[in-house]
Amino acid sequence: MSRTPLPLLVGDISVFARSLGGQLADCGRTPGHVELLNMLARSGGFKNFQHLRAEALLNRQAMQPAPQQQAAPEPQPAPVLNQNRLTRLARLFDSAGRLLRWPGKRGMEEPCLWVVWSRIAPRQTYSEVSLNELLNTLHAFGDHPLVRRGLIDCGMMTRTADGREYRRVELRPTAEALALLARLGA
Repeated sequence: MSRTPLPLLVGDISVFARSLGGQLADCGRTPGHVELLNMLARSGGFKNFQHLRAEALLNRQAMQPAPQQQAAPEPQPAPVLNQNRLTRLARLFDSAGRLLRWPGKRGMEEPCLWVVWSRIAPRQTYSEVSLNELLNTLHAFGDHPLVRRGLIDCGMMTRTADGREYRRVELRPTAEALALLARLGA
């Protein structure tokens, strides 16, 4: 059964209670879940639970505005960026934009990976060797597998199951990553 909330509106609660009581008495035992749902629906004036569910879903759809009448989504306010954090992130890069060291905090890894991601050519397939060579030019701490794994884990790159081909995934960087790229002049 679905977990969609279904309203059960009854015109007269005493008629509902009498009908439900009569059905429970006729049953002679404790009804199962589906049986009880059907009894409740019949007491509310429906043929069975499926009839109640279908009517509720029809009413819900009728109450939703037509697609052309929906209001335009409200513009989201620009996120407030922590300038101190951006300064700390920028210190992880040299003047050429190379990542000098791997961030010590997990939360600072993703913005740094966005900078590396931005320097990987879009719509190009890389072999593992060629990607490693490129990554070695983008960082200075000599651990290209760590950077490559970070890009894969964050969904910024994909690779084939055998690890022979790598491709950059076209995504929109976060606001923080865009601010960091602007600060680094990338």
